[in-house]
Amino acid sequence: MLAVKSPDTVRTLQERAARAQPAEHVVDADGWLLRLAPHCSWWVGAVLPHGNTAPDDVKRRVVETEAFYGAHGATPRFQMTPPVCSEGLDTVLETRGYRRHGSLLLQVASTARVMERARTLTVRLDERPSQAWFATWQAVNGASQAEWDMLGRIDLPSAYASAMVGDDVVAIGRAVADTGWGGVFSMATLPSARGKGAARNVLAALADWSAANGAEHMYLQVESDNTPAVRLYGRAGFTGICAYHYRTAAERAR
Repeated sequence: MLAVKSPDTVRTLQERAARAQPAEHVVDADGWLLRLAPHCSWWVGAVLPHGNTAPDDVKRRVVETEAFYGAHGATPRFQMTPPVCSEGLDTVLETRGYRRHGSLLLQVASTARVMERARTLTVRLDERPSQAWFATWQAVNGASQAEWDMLGRIDLPSAYASAMVGDDVVAIGRAVADTGWGGVFSMATLPSARGKGAARNVLAALADWSAANGAEHMYLQVESDNTPAVRLYGRAGFTGICAYHYRTAAERAR
């Protein structure tokens, strides 16, 4: 069940998440954020079509967005967060052949609640990602050099957490502090360490850091069918406030 939050809260959280995963190039087109990230994970380059657009103007704005991405040789993708997108936009995209995919949850928690979790492992916190941190991310998700470069574009206070067993990193995560909220990203645990509390320790350490950096609340994005992750975050105190999905253009819409 999703908790009720205002559309403004949802919008600003999704925009914080975009700042924590910065695209190479961003254009503010009357409130729609057109993001270009040709070398990163595809969602980093998705459009954030926030704000109200008159029904008669929705199609025009979609066409203009397609022209923008076409001029850059990129496929237009839209992050569709219903409470903050214009009415009728999803229907227009579907009519134009955009494929719907992804089912995700935007979740929030009190930082103090996440800090309550018991600690069983040493967690190292760094201001920048270490080679060992990134190697763990690569081992789990196959990250590329472009992902490393993306981390270098973040211009907000950040923490990179590494759960340690001896001298080895077994789980990681990162947090970004932004106007009272700590965003959680890049959670990953090596297969050999799963189910042993490593991720829980990472979350608690990121909560400690968030509190020290003025963030009384935390948020994250998670795929709704990732049952282990949803369970982990629920036990840590996170609650879903909004479901969202993506629309990606068909070949003819480019």
